[in-house]
Amino acid sequence: MKLFPTRGGVHPQQRKDRTREQGITPLPMPEWLYIPLQQHVGSPAKVLVTPGDRVLKGQMIARCDGTISAAHHAPTSGTVETISDVTAPHPSGLSQTMIVIHSDGKDEWADLPPPLSDSADLAVIRSRVSDSGVVGMGGAVFPAAVKLDLGLRYKIDTLVLNGAECEPYVTCDDRIMREYSEEVIHGAQIIARVLGATRIVVGIEDNKPEAIEAMRRAATPHSEVQIFPVPAEYPMGYGHDLILAITGRETPVGKRTAEIGAVAYNVGTARAVDHAVRLGRPLISRVVTVAGGAIREPKNVEVPIGARVIDLVSFCGGFSESPACIVSGGPMMGQPLPSLETPVVKGASAVLALSAAEMAAKKEGPCIRCGACIDACPCGLVPVEMAALIRRENLKAAEKIGVADCIGCGSCSWVCPSHIPLVRYFHYANGQMGSQERDRRKNEYIRTLVEAHTQRMEKLAAAKRAAQAAKKAPARREEVTS
Repeated sequence: MKLFPTRGGVHPQQRKDRTREQGITPLPMPEWLYIPLQQHVGSPAKVLVTPGDRVLKGQMIARCDGTISAAHHAPTSGTVETISDVTAPHPSGLSQTMIVIHSDGKDEWADLPPPLSDSADLAVIRSRVSDSGVVGMGGAVFPAAVKLDLGLRYKIDTLVLNGAECEPYVTCDDRIMREYSEEVIHGAQIIARVLGATRIVVGIEDNKPEAIEAMRRAATPHSEVQIFPVPAEYPMGYGHDLILAITGRETPVGKRTAEIGAVAYNVGTARAVDHAVRLGRPLISRVVTVAGGAIREPKNVEVPIGARVIDLVSFCGGFSESPACIVSGGPMMGQPLPSLETPVVKGASAVLALSAAEMAAKKEGPCIRCGACIDACPCGLVPVEMAALIRRENLKAAEKIGVADCIGCGSCSWVCPSHIPLVRYFHYANGQMGSQERDRRKNEYIRTLVEAHTQRMEKLAAAKRAAQAAKKAPARREEVTS
């Protein structure tokens, strides 16, 4: 297959050596689990349990609430202790509503739905994936069932399975492809059938030869599946870039990849779909890379959703030194965590405890107008100009030249010789614009309510005047006749 060129990209140190040969090991079930209602793009899930309820492993404890939402399930058997606000896995440190489960140590399964055959009705498969709470596990956390509906609206011929895993340190997808390749391929076949795609292409960075070989072996009996090595270049794991590299099709700004006939799913998501359809098993755990210079024994760990970061760190031998920063996800796009007490969620590919040496900050200098950030940007933006406008609080001008199209990959910041934290400016701008848009919608909603109220009052007043006029009409007729 031909490889098509993509824009920009950088080559940060991979730092995968400490975990790439660490097989997936299960985390012993923690005593406490914290299940956030918002682990996905869209509306928070709606709670189905109350404090004091006993729940079983795999039991749905929160259902989809809205068109775009995802269900959540108990990762083990135990008792719902509370439903309360707990610190969220987000740098803001804000609280989020969570279902807190106290494990009973029995790990007793609920009755699971029966397995579905490969020829099951497509609507039934979509419903099963939705009920299983599967979301994008590469970090996007978009509900997988909603994405499957794209096949109803667009003509899709290619499913791209994303095994690029371009972030430094992170090796969870590498291990999934090496250890569970057949599950990944079968999940991809299910997704492709629902989408209507006739071709499955698995994109894997060429620094993962063992994963490439394992996936090739698993794909051999299936002529519609192709394994496609791609260059080890960040951010090759960005779905638009991977689809462009494999198909040569570029996604227009503001459009979905489905509109050009291709959809990308993460390999971990494909495995979760396989479990949901073939085993009736919901998404209650995920593989997480625990690494970084401050971790004593880095590992790839199968983690129950809701386990705390401190549980993972303890399982990996604790800290070898005091960490300078704890990050959920990769170092380029991951989010710093406010506390070790925060839970692991469905989109958490890694927990990194970075040492002071790894986090050594370099002094920011003035922009030298070298243009390196422009060359590195995979979206074809002009980071230096956007940052200058944002510093002047001219967000409208920054929006006009594309700041809303920034994917936050951090490539521009990484290559900047002046060590300007460019991506922070773009996060700030998009956050401000999002807040302003929410305020605008709120004000617009209030305006429509006020207008509707005014119209109702005017109608009532008109009706009252008409009624009064109707009452006066007979009296006037009597006066005329007399």
